Parts: sequence; C-alpha cells; structure tokens
Amino acid sequence: MSLTATTRMSSRGQVVIPESIRQRLKLQPGTEFVVIAQDDIVLFKKLSPPKWEEFDSLVREARRQARLSRLTPRHVKRALITVRQQ
Repeated sequence: MSLTATTRMSSRGQVVIPESIRQRLKLQPGTEFVVIAQDDIVLFKKLSPPKWEEFDSLVREARRQARLSRLTPRHVKRALITVRQQ
C-alpha cells in the first residue's frame, strides 16, 4: 500500500519528508538515502546496512570468485597501490 503526500523544496535545496511518511517508514534523524533522478522523477531509497547473513554470503562469493580468478593477496595489494596513486 502506498502513501502519498506533497512537499516543497526550499531555496537551499532541502526537502521535508512529510510526517505521515516518516512515521510509516520509521525514518529517524540521520537516516541516509540514495537519491536517483530520471527525467522528472526523484527517488529516495533508504540505506540500511546488510544483515550479517547477507554480508557473509557476499564474502563467501567474493572469496570464491577470487579463487576462480587465481587472485592472490599480492594482486590485491598491487591494485590498491595503483588506485591510491591515481
């Protein structure tokens, strides 16, 4: 079920999220968002840290891919040095 409300942007580019939406989504001060713009649409997606189970599966997959690619810690260190020098 969607909830609709209107708001207005200030001269400083700030937008107030209406209280009814903040309550429904349990948004707290300091909540971070990804902002996506396409044509005349602006979309805010609340950022939330991954659950440990999701993080563990990401680490397992990264390690699997590294093994398949024969990537070693030495390769990673060299890549980091290269990127940091740019």
